[in-house]
Amino acid sequence: MSNQRSRGIVGIFILISVLFVIFLVFAFYTISNLQGPLKVKNASIGVVEVEGVIMDSKKTIKKLLKAENDKEIEAIIVRVNSPGGAVGPTQEIYEEIRRIDKIKPIYASFGTVAASGGYYIGAACRKIYSNAGALTGSIGVIMNFMDLSKIYEWAKVRPEVIKAGKYKDIGSSAREMTNEEKGIMNEMILKVHDQFIMDIYKVRADKIKNGLEGLREYAQGQIFSGEGAKERGLVDEIAGLWQAGRMIHKELELKKDFDLKFIKIKKDSPSLFEMFNDMEESVQNVTQKLKMDAIPLFLHR
Repeated sequence: MSNQRSRGIVGIFILISVLFVIFLVFAFYTISNLQGPLKVKNASIGVVEVEGVIMDSKKTIKKLLKAENDKEIEAIIVRVNSPGGAVGPTQEIYEEIRRIDKIKPIYASFGTVAASGGYYIGAACRKIYSNAGALTGSIGVIMNFMDLSKIYEWAKVRPEVIKAGKYKDIGSSAREMTNEEKGIMNEMILKVHDQFIMDIYKVRADKIKNGLEGLREYAQGQIFSGEGAKERGLVDEIAGLWQAGRMIHKELELKKDFDLKFIKIKKDSPSLFEMFNDMEESVQNVTQKLKMDAIPLFLHR
């Protein structure tokens, strides 16, 4: 009886300790979210960060809209650190930048890498600043498929596909793609590639060395340093984020003191569930890069 009572007391103590730790984590998370980012009173330039693989446009567009509607912010810098990502979200961000730039000037700043879809987003801005050693360019589109039919044959596995539509299983790993199917995929790739090129040219027609012909030459998937990109007209100035901010501040003759305001999205009702959801999302962001080859159509380095 004494041993059972002791185990019961220990169990209650452990349960209380676990609940206390959860309460502390929840309290810290809630307070930090309610406080939000520190406000900079005199900041006249907002910074919207685009980090990592672009799989969704929602967060970036929300930040852009927040910067657009902030009356203190007179100009926006899109800070790009991305190797690219999915076509659709990248084009959505491009379109929103082009719209907002007519209301409030938007500039791009390339940090470590701004390749493929990352460059696509930067090209939407009226001017691009880049670190000299930033990896940029890689203007192209890629699709990856794998023919595992020989492995299936070796393993004595026979995949069965039931489909409605002649081309519904294009890219299936169970068989080799036909020439006709390769032609269909090539046609799509070429159209998306041309969209990429023309969207860049819309904004940078007078900046690209050798015009559209030159751009098509530079848009074959090559990767350039920031300095190499500037020589070809793909980048306007070699400058880091804060130097670019000062140059923009001077160019626009802004009256407020120079400072940068990093745009954050404040959550409406932080909860323990959201905290764990954010942790899960962080893990997913890390693993997205590993999954790239499993998703067919990408603007990606």
